[in-house]
Amino acid sequence: MLSLKLPRLLSINQVPKGYREQGILFGYRPPRSSAADCLLSVFQMTNETLNIWTHFVPAWYFVWTLVGRLRGPGGREDPHAWPLLAYLLTCCIYPLASSCAHTFSTMSTRTRHICYFFDYAALSMYSLGSALAYSAYIFPAEWVNSTFHHCYVPIAVFNTVVSTSLSCYSRFLEVERPRFSKVSRTLAFVYPYLFDSIPLFYRFYLCAAESCTEAAILVHYKHTVFAFLTCFIFASHLPERLAPGHFDYIGHSHQVFHVCGIISTHFQMEAIMMDMAERHDRLLPPSLLPSSRQTLGSMGICMAVSLAVIGLCSMSLRFMPEPLQREKPHGH
Repeated sequence: MLSLKLPRLLSINQVPKGYREQGILFGYRPPRSSAADCLLSVFQMTNETLNIWTHFVPAWYFVWTLVGRLRGPGGREDPHAWPLLAYLLTCCIYPLASSCAHTFSTMSTRTRHICYFFDYAALSMYSLGSALAYSAYIFPAEWVNSTFHHCYVPIAVFNTVVSTSLSCYSRFLEVERPRFSKVSRTLAFVYPYLFDSIPLFYRFYLCAAESCTEAAILVHYKHTVFAFLTCFIFASHLPERLAPGHFDYIGHSHQVFHVCGIISTHFQMEAIMMDMAERHDRLLPPSLLPSSRQTLGSMGICMAVSLAVIGLCSMSLRFMPEPLQREKPHGH
């Protein structure tokens, strides 16, 4: 009879320092697990299980949405659609990269770092995808074709490179300077988001001043609320920080962070599509829209540089010693 042996779970004192999460006391998978053990643990309740599924399942919702747009009227032939398609592609990639990172992060310390390098790069690409969509569909009418509008996507490309570099570098500081590492990583993703949102925040200001009736603004509000909640949960480690050991498997901050982030992306996607349908004909004629070449060029530059950063950081890991697994014998 076929039986599967599930990996034995460890406590916080049985894993190296780089594997520990604040307020999470039990449910750790063994470091130096095999790839098969990592895949098997997806179906075992560990402190990472819901981290995996809360991004893996929504990723396929975004894939379904992207395929639907590609097969819909116009599809790739619609010159207005390219920024949206690029944005939707990044919506698919970042949760898939995250779920893979959480799945295989216990194979070794070096593998753990590399997994999260790709996770951070995918999240940075999502920031660029947002900027491409914002540039095409949500800019205030008076800013269209302005100097800032022309500089907006190039600056977003630069921000994406900085975000990937800073977030990957922060992993080298995790053990020795954990707080500085956390602040650096948070800043690496907050700054590009705030920059991308400048035109949206200006529309919020105009809407408050002029009592606008645009339906998309309410959905943008929802997206923004969940985006700020996502950042707060990520930085605060609530609720497990207040009750260590009580949220090891269900309800800890990283799971809530994933859920809030996905909800935020959903509202952002809905709002962008509403703006695209309602505003692009009068705001951005095809001559002012990023072409397929420009859209793919921006994405390609960021992808190439991000892979170079990941390669450089991965090679630098050779100079980091592999921490010993602090696993206690049974019965202790």
